[in-house]
Amino acid sequence: MRQYIARRLLEMIPVIIGISFLLFIIFSMSPGDAVDNIQNPNLSQERILEMKKQYGLVGNPVERYINWAKKAVQFDFGKSIKHKEDVSKVIGSYVWNSFYLSLASFLLSVIIAVPIGVISATKQYSIFDKFFTIFALLGISIPSFFFGMVLIKVFALGFEAFPVSGMRSAGMNYTGIKDILDVAHHMVLPTIVLTLGSVASLMRYTRTSMLEVIRQDYMRTARSKGLKEKIVIYKHGLRNALIPIITILGIWLPGLFGGAILTEQVFGWPGIGKVAVEAIGARDYTLLMGFEVLLAVLTLLGNLIADISYALVDPRIRLK
Repeated sequence: MRQYIARRLLEMIPVIIGISFLLFIIFSMSPGDAVDNIQNPNLSQERILEMKKQYGLVGNPVERYINWAKKAVQFDFGKSIKHKEDVSKVIGSYVWNSFYLSLASFLLSVIIAVPIGVISATKQYSIFDKFFTIFALLGISIPSFFFGMVLIKVFALGFEAFPVSGMRSAGMNYTGIKDILDVAHHMVLPTIVLTLGSVASLMRYTRTSMLEVIRQDYMRTARSKGLKEKIVIYKHGLRNALIPIITILGIWLPGLFGGAILTEQVFGWPGIGKVAVEAIGARDYTLLMGFEVLLAVLTLLGNLIADISYALVDPRIRLK
């Protein structure tokens, strides 16, 4: 196991180098940059050129990438022109806000979707199955920004049960448990929006996977031995049905840190997704470069975690 993990981590290095190089070249080819986007008529051409040199925006793209990579190895991804801070500090300041929101949605989705998917598969074409099939179609079809605005209209502006936007109450310097409860209160509506779409898709994946499993010969054999239906379904069936679901959950790992762009915009949540959108408008490619490399690393780690989880779920799989 250790050798497998070490080998996979070493294999990630050239992949990350290739991804980061392509991203850097794409951003270098993009028209304009953050300095060109500064609306200041008092800036002379000499000062603009000086600022571009300061932020590493002048020169051969390959040479600029090499200089960037040398610093990136030391976790120095340059400075964000928009935020006037190191990229690592900007990402660190906002990525955890997105993580808290995404993690809450992720846990709720798994807790809700997996049992419903299993029951829908075992009671195929029942009223329960048909109801949640319609629910899944609605959950996948409804745009997140529209659903978010409906929740704001009804529960924030209508009943005034939840705040309209933000992560904390303005003017309230809560600490300790009060601060946690205040953040949790602000998280309710955006978490519901994120959970709806996740539950709908994960529930359908679970149902499809379980339907394939319950028709297998070993499931009939387990029943013929006189085992209880719950043991047959949850011990023998669900364990094998989890293999494709683990793949999906591994892909979701970058989303925990990548932020929910539309949801964060609608609810004014200070997450990394909202910051990334603002960086695109400001042409802050230095910040976007650091953010995209982070997502690439998380995607590779998610695939690795999924592969390791296969062996934990299915003893027939061996990591070599």
